[in-house]
Order: sequence, then C-alpha cells, then structure tokens
Amino acid sequence: MATTTDNAAQLIFAPNVLHNQALTSVKFLSSCFAGAVAGILGLENWLGFALFIASIISTSFIIYAINCRGKPAKYLPGGLGELVNPGQDNIFTFILAWTLFYGAHSRLFHRSTHIYANLTY
Repeated sequence: MATTTDNAAQLIFAPNVLHNQALTSVKFLSSCFAGAVAGILGLENWLGFALFIASIISTSFIIYAINCRGKPAKYLPGGLGELVNPGQDNIFTFILAWTLFYGAHSRLFHRSTHIYANLTY
C-alpha cells in the first residue's frame, strides 16, 4: 500500500517544477525592469507603485494568455492567484531597482544642468 509521501512524490513532475522556476524568473525580471523604468522616469510615491502594479498585471496577462492558454489552474498549483501574486522578493527587487535608477538618473540629470548653468556666465 502506498503511503501519503509516496502519493505526494508522484504528483511532482520534474518538467513542471522547472517551468515554475522559469515563471519565477520572468516575474523577477519584470520587477527589475519596472523598477528601472520607474527610476529613469523619475516617478515618485504612488506613481512608481502604480507602474509596478501595471507591470505585474500585464506580465500576468501575457503568461495567462500565451503560456497557460487561459487555464492557469492546469499549470500552476495556486491557479490565477499564484499567477498574479508578485511575491515579497519581487516587491523588494522593484524598490531596489527603482531607488538605484532614480538616484543615478537624478544625480546625472542635476549634474548636467549644473554644468550648463555654469557655462552661461
């Protein structure tokens, strides 16, 4: 007779586990790019988080339509909730990229305007 652990082990299929890791990577990269865009555009406060939410929704919709073929429960254990959930790590990644690019952009932008202001004398 099969035990509970044997039944659980039979439900895990290696190619599906690898596919779920690819999904995590896509969400991670989406958060990185959204953070970079928010920083370069100089978005502050709620506008930056609105961009993050828009990127999560658009990435989830693309995965829903193309990869899952409209049936996320067939491919993900959590279904649509798992697909839309950004994850705590991705939120922190977004904030890290956002602040990095915001700081670099504002430093370069303010430095160049300061140089041009001094040249007018």
